[in-house]
Amino acid sequence: DDMTIPGAKKRQVLEAFHEVLYQKGWTFKESGPDEKDAVLLVEFDVVINEFMRLPTEYQDVIVDITKRMGAGMAKYTRARVETLEDYNEYCHYVAGLVGHGLSRLFAVSGLEDKAVGERLELANSMGLFLQKTNITRDINEDVLDGRCFWPKAIWNKYADSEEELISTRNRDKGIDALNEMCVNVLQHIPDVIEYLDQIHEPSVFKFCAIPQVMAIATISLCYNNSSVLDSNVKIRKGEALKLISQATSIDNVKRTFYKYLIQLERKNDPSNPFYGQVSKIVDKAKKDIANTLKGGAPVDFTR
Repeated sequence: DDMTIPGAKKRQVLEAFHEVLYQKGWTFKESGPDEKDAVLLVEFDVVINEFMRLPTEYQDVIVDITKRMGAGMAKYTRARVETLEDYNEYCHYVAGLVGHGLSRLFAVSGLEDKAVGERLELANSMGLFLQKTNITRDINEDVLDGRCFWPKAIWNKYADSEEELISTRNRDKGIDALNEMCVNVLQHIPDVIEYLDQIHEPSVFKFCAIPQVMAIATISLCYNNSSVLDSNVKIRKGEALKLISQATSIDNVKRTFYKYLIQLERKNDPSNPFYGQVSKIVDKAKKDIANTLKGGAPVDFTR
């Protein structure tokens, strides 16, 4: 994402990054002055030292994922996210592959069943749910920084340029575009629940579940919310802490998802062009959750 590094240099580093994992002492000091990840790259020799201490089977997974991710990221220094297929592919490279790698590590370590490392379509959806939520929320910040990861196939239906997409003069169409992006995120919910249902080791479960409950809370906040087009909206710190503390079991996570599905339901205005699609997704997700929870659907105390 560093827009200060020339494309050719960026591609060179990305495509060879899996090789530097074996180069003791390697660092990178050419990040832009405002890049939050700059310190990590300046001190990457520390990461390499720790990587070299890992068992070979862990190193093999990490190198494989890093190689594929670097190649994919390099591709998108040239390509733009035009179609929905591009969007899914881009999110696969930057987040779905993280899900692949982690799932394979959970299986190789013996902490989870080997099936976790084989059902990679679910692992991919875990990554896409997180990445698409961030991309949807970050539209204002990204456009102001001169980039846009919303697929043109969506935003071009509502605006002639990325700048017009967030303009107050185009607000109604901008909200329609935002809601279509949210619908694209929500389709991953069944896979997320199914993935978490197969995770049993408590520390692994919390590691996987916390980002997912934060994501459902965030996309619920973003849906039909014009503030997303003006600023980087975030859930409140107190709410985030509560989500973290509750993400300890699959039943708790299902109840959390159910709560935010109800919030989405209440925000889903019948005048919204995506009312039907959101209703269908939310209804099915609620029924699926209720059918697998002891005692059935959670009681809604907010009415």
